[in-house]
Amino acid sequence: MKFEHLVEINDPMNPLIDTLTREQVWHGLVLRAEDPKMFIPHLDASEIVEREAGAFRRRLTFGDLVIEDQVFLTPLQEVRYEVPAQGEIAASSLRMIIEAPTNAMLLVRFCYDDGTGEHVDPANAMYDEFKKSAYEEADLDTVRILRKLASEGKLNTALLN
Repeated sequence: MKFEHLVEINDPMNPLIDTLTREQVWHGLVLRAEDPKMFIPHLDASEIVEREAGAFRRRLTFGDLVIEDQVFLTPLQEVRYEVPAQGEIAASSLRMIIEAPTNAMLLVRFCYDDGTGEHVDPANAMYDEFKKSAYEEADLDTVRILRKLASEGKLNTALLN
């Protein structure tokens, strides 16, 4: 199943939401990759096992399930997660792309590919819809956490370097 959606960060027509900079959003998305326990409550442990320029490999533990993935960073533009096939888990990916259609507007595009293709039978199609809804809610939670961290001054560039 492939699925993508946009989450609005800044909207010049909505004065009720605090404006975040591209840098703050970028640092927040990198923080989500480096310290995922802040964003994924049911994650038991995470470890960065290898770093190289623009990428790192992680090991994530959910109870007895251990998943290894690789994260690729394109500064101020994209964070991409690649999960190779392992055990009963199909290869999958997630891309978080920062977009600015105008100077005042900022969005994050979340692109999922769970490696299974589109399902046409009703049971699996319903399961795909459930997964899409869960992805959207998790992504909205990510942005809520980014906003909270930004309001606390924790996404300021000077503090992260």
